[in-house]
Amino acid sequence: MLLGLGFDQHPLVPGRRLVLGGVEIPAARGLAGHSDADVLTHAVAEALLGALALGDLGQHFPDSDPRYRDVSSLALLGRVVEMVQRRGGRVGNVDATVLAEAPRLAGSLDEMRKRLAGTLGLPVERVSVKAKHPEGVGAAGRGEGIAALAIATVLLEG
Repeated sequence: MLLGLGFDQHPLVPGRRLVLGGVEIPAARGLAGHSDADVLTHAVAEALLGALALGDLGQHFPDSDPRYRDVSSLALLGRVVEMVQRRGGRVGNVDATVLAEAPRLAGSLDEMRKRLAGTLGLPVERVSVKAKHPEGVGAAGRGEGIAALAIATVLLEG
């Protein structure tokens, strides 16, 4: 079994959709980024890449490549899962935490889990998504952005 840790953060800006775990969240501001800037999905993908020492998302899906402009991060995660499978692995489980002062995410967490689980090829019981409020500390706490952390296991076949 291999273990990987992922992290991502993006600033909040007007005029963008807020997407977390593949779920569009009603909000006045969204996350700035080349893709849909889904920090939760990016953190999960980074954890999987890290488990296999495959670098980071920017190496595989550079923001200089117009093919990835506004792309769904779930599609990118699906490509990362394919990389894991080509290396003889499969995703074992994922545990992730979103750090956001606002908006409140509790009502969307189950749908985020379902969408991530579907993309990862896992039963929803093996995907955990939590939301924490940074209590005014740091950029996320001041409402300037949103961050996410994830840990993932990769099980090697054979």
